[in-house]
Amino acid sequence: MQSVQPIRRSWALGAFLLLTGCVTINVYFPAAEAERAAREFVEKVITPEPGQEEKPAPREKPPALGLWLGWLISDAHAQTANIELSTPAIRTIQQRMAERFRTRLAAAFDAGALGFSRDGLVVLRDASKVGLRERAALNQAVAEENQDRNTLYREVAVANGHPEWETQIRETFARQWIEAARPGWWYQDAGGNWVQK
Repeated sequence: MQSVQPIRRSWALGAFLLLTGCVTINVYFPAAEAERAAREFVEKVITPEPGQEEKPAPREKPPALGLWLGWLISDAHAQTANIELSTPAIRTIQQRMAERFRTRLAAAFDAGALGFSRDGLVVLRDASKVGLRERAALNQAVAEENQDRNTLYREVAVANGHPEWETQIRETFARQWIEAARPGWWYQDAGGNWVQK
């Protein structure tokens, strides 16, 4: 009878660890949700005209494993994977970035003076593409833009209760800026080389 007790305890411990392992699956960075949220944010910033229609993001089917885990994880836990971008601070940053992009940055991207860096920032790539008089104002706009971008990446991570996600948020946004770049715009590839889209 004594040898059965340790076996039962082992099975109970194993079952407990299996169930708690399933619950902690949402601690990991929700990459698909982050990409969707970043794509929507970026499109609102670099849309050519303020009134242009937004494209709805494609909805992905949940994987079969996700349906099975729905039995084990409550809806409240499952919903923690959403990436929150609607805080007042994030909306304010987005409005500033959209206005700055339309009025001060888009033309410099079109001219080839600016490019998207691989770390989610804007870089004055070729100063010769901008007149000497305009260069100081463009440098100021780039500095303001990068300050907002750094604040944005940190704010998104904090707003979602995971400050440790800041690097992953930055990487996700960096990919989305490049993906949304118009033909002829410049960006850095993974190796740091400038590539024209």
